[in-house]
Amino acid sequence: MPTLREQFGQIDIYLFDQLMKGHIAPGMRILDAGCGSGRNLVYFLRDGYEVYAADSDAKSVDHVRSLARKLAPALPESNFRVEPVERMSFEDRCADVVVSNTVLHLADDDAQFEAMLLGTWRVLKPGGLFFCRLASVIGMENQFVRIHGRRFRSPDGAQRYLVDEAMLVSLAERLGGEPIEPLKTTVVQNQRSMTTWVLRKNLP
Repeated sequence: MPTLREQFGQIDIYLFDQLMKGHIAPGMRILDAGCGSGRNLVYFLRDGYEVYAADSDAKSVDHVRSLARKLAPALPESNFRVEPVERMSFEDRCADVVVSNTVLHLADDDAQFEAMLLGTWRVLKPGGLFFCRLASVIGMENQFVRIHGRRFRSPDGAQRYLVDEAMLVSLAERLGGEPIEPLKTTVVQNQRSMTTWVLRKNLP
């Protein structure tokens, strides 16, 4: 019997919440856009989901391929690709669930943020679930130093592209996405603010 850590890895607690609510279920195709070392993929690989992932860092993708060889050896290595989220080579509308976890706030400016978001949204099927965690100014509006545009320095010293509530609401409408729950924001001891943004892609 696997331990909880063996079964779920270091899955983001808010992604785990989507599992508990039944918004993600067996048989769905999962695509992690900006997968890093694959901490959010352990459960899906272990439980027989069809998993895809992309990241611009080759070492991270190699780690995910190693995980897949161990937990889901039937999956082809071509499911895991070294490429940025704004230029993923996966087909349009190929995934039931797209995960974007702590990725979009790495954008340098508005143009890159837009490209990253649209590239990620493109691969989601109509009716599919978009799960996104990203840095924001929500709850800490006056505690950041603007560098340029929406690029800020946070109290923790990191530089991030930061969104706000109005922007996320406007983007959801423009993308054709329906929020399946309210925005949820965690303020981490006045050092940074992280928002969970979950949308259902509208049917055409």
